Formats: sequence, C-alpha cells, structure tokens
Amino acid sequence: MRERSRMVMWSLLALVVLAVTVVVAMNWAPDQPVQKLQDRWAAAPSRFVSVNGMQVHVRDEGWAQDPVPVLLIHGTSSSLHTWERWAKDLKKDHRVISFDLPGFGLTGPAPDNDYSIAAYLRFVQSLMDTLGVKKAIIAGNSLGGEIAWRFAADMPQRVEKLILLDASGYDFKPQSVPVGFQIARIPILAWPMDFLLPKSTMEDSVRDVYGNPEKVTPELIERYTAMTVRAGNRAALRKRLRQLQAGEQAALIKEVRVPTLILWGGKDKLIPPEYAERFHQDIAGSKLIMFDELGHVPQEENPVVTLAAVKIFIQ
Repeated sequence: MRERSRMVMWSLLALVVLAVTVVVAMNWAPDQPVQKLQDRWAAAPSRFVSVNGMQVHVRDEGWAQDPVPVLLIHGTSSSLHTWERWAKDLKKDHRVISFDLPGFGLTGPAPDNDYSIAAYLRFVQSLMDTLGVKKAIIAGNSLGGEIAWRFAADMPQRVEKLILLDASGYDFKPQSVPVGFQIARIPILAWPMDFLLPKSTMEDSVRDVYGNPEKVTPELIERYTAMTVRAGNRAALRKRLRQLQAGEQAALIKEVRVPTLILWGGKDKLIPPEYAERFHQDIAGSKLIMFDELGHVPQEENPVVTLAAVKIFIQ
C-alpha cells in the first residue's frame, strides 16, 4: 500500500513538472537585444540619437525648416509607433518628431534607472537641444501627457501649444488596470516575467486600453510584444511603477498658461473621463473634446478623427 502511494505521488509530481515545462515552453519570451529588433521596428526614417548617455530611437520627419515642430510623447509601455498615423499626415506641413522614452520602445533603460517625471523633463529638454528645437507644439498621451504639461508649466517659453490625450497628473482611480501593469507591481513575479510573456497577457493588456477591443489586431500585439521584450524594458517598467507618485504635482496643472487642447476617450478605463474635466477646469482657456467611443490611446485607436481636431487647433 505504501509503495502504491509513493508511485502515485511520483506520478503526480511528474505530471506537475510536465505541465510547468509545457507552460514555460509556450510562454518563453526572454529579453531581446535592440539590434535584433531594429530591422523590423526601426526602418527609415528611424535613427538613433545620443542623448544623456542613451541611444534614443527617434523619427524626425517632414518640413526640416519648420520653426515650431510638433513633438509627440507616448505613454507607459508604448513607443513612437503609436503616433505613426498622425506623423504620416502632419509631416506634409510640419516637422514632426516622435521618439521612444527612456525605459520603453527601442531606446531601452536609462543608465541611472531614474524614471521620475523630473528625469523625463530633463530628457525632453536635452533631446530638443540635441535636435536644435527651441520651441515646439507638444502632444502627449498618458505618461507622455504628464511629461508634456509639466514641461509646459516649467518651461513655457519652449512650448507653443499643448495637446493632452488621456494624460496622467492627478491621483486618479482606475476602473480597470491592464494585467501587464498589475503583474509588474508584484515583486514575486518579477524574475519569471523577465523570461515569460503569455500571449493572452499582452492581448488582454492592449485590449483593455482600447474603447473598441475588436480593433486590436495581431500586428498590434506583435508590436507591443516586441517593445516589451526589448532588453531591459521589463525591469525598467517595474522601476518606473515603483517610482510613480500619482498626483504629487497636480497643483502645477493650474500653472499651465499655453494654449491647450485636451482630447479624451470616453471609454478610458485607466484614466476615466472625469479627469479630462479636471484638466479642463484647471487649465485656463483650454478646449476639451471627448471621443465617446474611444479608450486610453485615442490617437492610435482612431487617428483620423483625433488628428482632424488637432489640425484645426495647431493651424
């Protein structure tokens, strides 16, 4: 009887090991060096520019002599690719600059591991100086929106106009948080998630930030996956989330004095529409446009309708 129990125990253990091995094999996704991702995700007009000790992935397109370029800043776990449709249209009449923030996209982790808003402000200033941009129209989504309005509050002389898309800045209360962000906050999962990336996790995370999840395509999942497995990005995300101090500088929003357009997705579950109203109230003279059917990344989910509002504003 004892021998039979031992055999059952070993059989169960073997099944568990087999199941774990299968799960790991199906979700194995270790970090990838940036050089391996460049051919697919950094084709022309992409280039890499040295800024603050980093090789920053940048696209600088359109009218090179434009005295006031359009500068586009993406959000957490995103990349300059989120602006591709905007840039394609805007570059016909403007100089358009998009880039991957430190910790994200093909730029990868910051050498000093500082992902505070203050560090991002210094980075944007250095990038503008490097590219010879004295003043810009700055648009930012989510984290990029917070960087944009903080930059406008701190250095208004360098901002012609401001465009905020589902921007962070207040101590907001999400209705739903993408599962990828939830996992990144759990220390015990840190090591395994540097090597594993279940396809369902990425799909659920991207679908969660879209107002219409059916618009999320396999190509979109492929892009977000590639940006996630860029060497160092998953560790950088954990550090960024640990350094997050939501709402710490919200009082500065009222100090923004440049012309401001606020665009928001009415189905944003991460930063709900009520915060669009707060930005509108706190930024004197701002204009708010709500897109009822869109989510947290309206410029990506419906570039045509969102850009139409932007073109009127910047012209």
